Amino acid sequence: MDRKLVSVLLALVAVLVFFVAIALIGPLVNPALQLDETALLRFVFVGIGLLIVFLVYYLTRERKIWEVGTREVVYMAIGAALYAIFSYLFNGTVFAVPSVSQVALRPAIAIPMFFGYAFGPAVGLFTGAVGNMFGDALTGFGLSPQWSVGNGLVGMIAGMAWLFEDKKKSINTVIILSVIVAAIATALYFLNRNQANMVFFDPENNIFGDQQITLFAGLSALVGLVLVLVVRYVFRSNIDVAAAVTWSMLGNLIGIGFAAISDIWINGFSPAVAIVGEFLPSAGPNMIFAAILVPILVAAYSSVQRQTGR
Repeated sequence: MDRKLVSVLLALVAVLVFFVAIALIGPLVNPALQLDETALLRFVFVGIGLLIVFLVYYLTRERKIWEVGTREVVYMAIGAALYAIFSYLFNGTVFAVPSVSQVALRPAIAIPMFFGYAFGPAVGLFTGAVGNMFGDALTGFGLSPQWSVGNGLVGMIAGMAWLFEDKKKSINTVIILSVIVAAIATALYFLNRNQANMVFFDPENNIFGDQQITLFAGLSALVGLVLVLVVRYVFRSNIDVAAAVTWSMLGNLIGIGFAAISDIWINGFSPAVAIVGEFLPSAGPNMIFAAILVPILVAAYSSVQRQTGR
């Protein structure tokens, strides 16, 4: 059997094994991590997400970006650990991060975006998926395996930039797709402005989703899109930064979109609730952090590479 195929399959199996282990062990440590009657359906969507990853791999299997060796395994472990720790730190349990307009601020999302772009889609997938699952377990707010897979898709798609030899052309295509998705989601917001923000969380009162979505939350995807376009223009001569930011934006829209849409079946949400109440308040701020933090990480990594001659 092809070595690359085996390594990718092992990476996907490893993600699933980690998910199952956390879902089984977590409740023994913290009863709040006990999955409800939707547990099976959540893992069905985990399977769908991993199947999507495999199909993308299979269609692009000739490219070197899918190679997973010892180096990539090390980066997977480092990335997942960093994402879990920083997700824990910035989810309000250690550092109280003020929420702007009831939007969940998650600057740590830049980690799977960067790891995916710098070290390949398999590393980005593992970093986002396993790191988010561990982070949820550490935070103790509850487990959402399908959202962890969504975070994995964010990292994986960020790494897909290396599929294209002409990165500038691919960036333009990504921007067009992102504009369409952001515009549709924002239009739905204006048609459902009274929708509650489903990712709102009040730590002091342990309240989820009880606040109406605000104008900033509703427009956050457009704000993030504009910031990414600004970065694309400012760094037009630095193709690495431009590609990393734009592909991270697309990964965020698709990954978080997958997670939010899955809740139509898992939680019985209407499409408006899933898109306006979950997708926008989560994806919008993520895009903002992609525009701000990913360029910093990519520039720092490039500097290290130049200094070490790698």
